Amino acid sequence: MIRRIIPFLILVFPVILTATGPCPALDADEIVRDGFNYWRGKASIGTVEMLIHRENWERSMTIKAWTRGQKDSLFYIAAPPKDYGNGTLKKGREMWLYNPKINRVVKVPPSMMSQSWMGSDFSNNDLAKSDSLLLDYTHTIVGTETHENKTVYVIKSMPKPNAPVVWGMQRLKIREDHIWLSEEFFDEDLNPVKIMTAMEIQMLGDRLFPKVWRMRNVDEDNQYTQLTYRSLEFKTRLPDRMFTLNSLKQRRR
Repeated sequence: MIRRIIPFLILVFPVILTATGPCPALDADEIVRDGFNYWRGKASIGTVEMLIHRENWERSMTIKAWTRGQKDSLFYIAAPPKDYGNGTLKKGREMWLYNPKINRVVKVPPSMMSQSWMGSDFSNNDLAKSDSLLLDYTHTIVGTETHENKTVYVIKSMPKPNAPVVWGMQRLKIREDHIWLSEEFFDEDLNPVKIMTAMEIQMLGDRLFPKVWRMRNVDEDNQYTQLTYRSLEFKTRLPDRMFTLNSLKQRRR
């Protein structure tokens, strides 16, 4: 259940500021689009461990995920047993949830896309990683940094007029080799709310990819949700039947 996911934070990157101010010669839209497509690939199959960490308790679950292109995602909980079979299907801007205990599929209204998924710090939209960032925002490069001797583009993403989004701004850090390093979310007053950061960049599937993502509220260092990839395989395609309501109701091992 995810993908690139996804996605997420105690900042741990040895980032050194090398420049500030806009860089008009570069195409911010292209950088964001290439980074997004690198993240999701044409299609993928992954297994992810989600750890919800709070000051006094922790909860973990294992998620199986399939993604296709910029719009389609299917994921379900493989463990623990009490949550086994709960699934989520995302197609375009529509999302459905499946509860195997009552054998019921529920369509998620747009107003609930920003709500927490399974009590984590990720929203429904975060976990599915929709293409809203590509369609609903205007992107501007506001600076550069370096990370592991590679240029990192700092990008400000502002919502387009009347765009159906909840964030007043997002700030992205995308490396020159398309690796998405962080995504920070701001409210309508442009106050930072939460941040997702990538860690442990290594070979996964056929490419360099962050093995760990951590999402946290900006004022809560000791409360976060962490996604750790246990396996990841990029595909050239996945069949249409994978992303259907019937497929959502199937339990896979």
